[in-house]
Amino acid sequence: MMVRIAVLSLSLTLVTSVFARSSKMDSEMAALRTYCKADVARLCPKVQPGGGRIKGCLMEHKNEMSVGCAKALQELKH
Repeated sequence: MMVRIAVLSLSLTLVTSVFARSSKMDSEMAALRTYCKADVARLCPKVQPGGGRIKGCLMEHKNEMSVGCAKALQELKH
């Protein structure tokens, strides 16, 4: 019985941790979409999304991007 409770407790802890990370990542991606939308349109108009290509393009143009986009990208690294 104690083993079953320990396993259930550990499982619940792991699931909660995964959802917390997922929620943080969702909010960071939402910030990225909000603050970088104009920068992507201006600096990377022909770059196809996926595989980190847009992030790579923005990093190539880091000196030209807006402050809000730069901060959103910086938050993604943490």
